[in-house]
Amino acid sequence: MTAATNLLTLKAYLAWENTAEKHYELMSGNLSEMPPESPQNAEIAIKLLLIFAQFISPRLLRCKDTEIVVSGSRATVRLPDLMVLTENLANDLYSNQRSTINIDMLPPALVVEVVSPGKINRDRDYRYKRSEYAARGIAEYWIVDPQENKLTVLLLDHGLYQENVYQNDDLIKSQLFPQLQLTVSKVFSYAD
Repeated sequence: MTAATNLLTLKAYLAWENTAEKHYELMSGNLSEMPPESPQNAEIAIKLLLIFAQFISPRLLRCKDTEIVVSGSRATVRLPDLMVLTENLANDLYSNQRSTINIDMLPPALVVEVVSPGKINRDRDYRYKRSEYAARGIAEYWIVDPQENKLTVLLLDHGLYQENVYQNDDLIKSQLFPQLQLTVSKVFSYAD
């Protein structure tokens, strides 16, 4: 992590070559190492990827491999667990050398974050990313919370997210993907 006196600019971060086998996010100019996911969180992200792949082209799906620049008072770059891109965004992204959705590119259609244990992670997914993704214009943001066995679907409405919380055998309703037939219990069931 960088010291507060050595804040990175977005330009410096995007020029940085990460030679370590670690993932980082840039949060308000500070480089923050992202610890490896728990096996359960990794399984949930992969399960959702496979479910979406049944009706979305793999070209439009990203799982822990594409970062997104979000607006804020200081440079912030997030690395979501899962994203569904639009066709236009995929075309723009393929013209880049780095798998980064820059601020001048269209936003992804959907971002999914699987909440890791701990207050810092909860605050990041429920508070900070919520406002950053809304400001970035992401139409649908899912917060998948294994600790509370709930899934929150946030739908962008006039710049703010409207929240729908699903639990147990609730059928998840997505405005972008009405063909989705998925319950919360299916998301959290392991070894399926």
